[in-house]
Amino acid sequence: MMELCSNKLPTPMSRREMLKTSGIGFGGVALNALLSQDSIALRQPPNLARTKRVIFLFMHGGPSTLDLFDPKDALYKNNGKPLPYDKPRIVSSKTGNLLASPWKFKQHGQSGASVSELLPNIASISDDLCFINSMHCSNSRHGGALLELHTGSDTFTRPAMGSWINYGLGSENNNLPGFITINPPSSHGGSGAWSSAFLPAKYGGTMISGKGSNMNIPFIKSPLKERSQQRKEIDLINAFNKNHISNFEGNTELESRIESYELAFRMQMAAPEIQNIEDEPDHINKLYGADQKPTDEFAKQCIMARRFSEAGVRFVQVTHRYWDSHGNLKDEHTKLSKEMDKPVAGLIQDLKQRGLLDETLVLWGGEFGRTPVAQGNNGRDHNPHGFTMFMAGGGIKPGTKYGSTDSFGYHAEENPVHFHDLHATILHLMGIDHTALTYKYAGRDFRLTDVHGNIISDIII
Repeated sequence: MMELCSNKLPTPMSRREMLKTSGIGFGGVALNALLSQDSIALRQPPNLARTKRVIFLFMHGGPSTLDLFDPKDALYKNNGKPLPYDKPRIVSSKTGNLLASPWKFKQHGQSGASVSELLPNIASISDDLCFINSMHCSNSRHGGALLELHTGSDTFTRPAMGSWINYGLGSENNNLPGFITINPPSSHGGSGAWSSAFLPAKYGGTMISGKGSNMNIPFIKSPLKERSQQRKEIDLINAFNKNHISNFEGNTELESRIESYELAFRMQMAAPEIQNIEDEPDHINKLYGADQKPTDEFAKQCIMARRFSEAGVRFVQVTHRYWDSHGNLKDEHTKLSKEMDKPVAGLIQDLKQRGLLDETLVLWGGEFGRTPVAQGNNGRDHNPHGFTMFMAGGGIKPGTKYGSTDSFGYHAEENPVHFHDLHATILHLMGIDHTALTYKYAGRDFRLTDVHGNIISDIII
């Protein structure tokens, strides 16, 4: 049985009274007035915030960062030989001997970051990036690892990272949701990657699906010609709902349903203009690669992410798939890298030239990496034990590298960073103490990092 406290605050209260009344905890002080007429309105973070919003570029399937950002001399020298130490006890599939990367690496920029020849555009902006080469997680399967990255848990239904941030800080734009996901995964966790779970439904992700000019929020256009007619229709529905909810005080699902009608009404005016990526100038389309194949589709997703982020959407998640190269590493990673490289670099350059990168945190990565040992003759298995993600903007030190894997790239060795640490750091950058942002459910206080998480202070400006 779901245990949710009423968050409705009809009269002014002391902080202590608010804390007793609300199910929401934030740094020892309840978030008041969450169920007012505008319950997802902007709220100031309790601590110093270095960034206002996040764009998460999710590489679904697990890119091989050994072939992108983490070159290993030992792989080249021992190609085809057995791994000189025991493989992990729990693996995804059977693997053989060591497999050297078929691509060349060079050091780039003043930082000297090592980037594969597969990613010339990302290499060109390496001095804007912070590479975390010592990521690790707890699950070797796509579904569990994907949910762990997005929600902090690989075993239970939990709110997504974007939902927690939306819940903690609200939306900067009253006419748009605080959390948008563009073409999210339909498998391996599905909607769990953008669900609000036991948080009030209004904090969940709003999905945008489709391609090109057809990429939009479902049902964003009203079938009614007159907006005044739609207003009357919503008012009538809300009157019925409010009468019904009077018998179920504190039911946040019903309260969220009422608020969703109001937000949808406002979105129908604001969202179509932002979704209209066709009005982007030629030089922007060229910067992202929206003017040519094979970059055009992902480029348009990245442009839309920038437009929504620029309009004040707190958390935008963009998915690129499918990096699961078990048996055709060379062809698949070549193809996927060409699709992704220019749009990602274009997005970061565009944010920088608009003066938005300092207040926008860009996160790139997949649910895990790939093994240094071969699967078949031309593939790599899942590797949750050591891989790379990178960040840019939003208070992150540019042109830096943090942590490392062992000499073969199998395990995070120096300064290991778990997904819990990543989440704690992102919340910290947004001015939130990850131990204080909690929600009471089923008799206990939950948080994104559960009982874990350490802030990666060395990568913060």
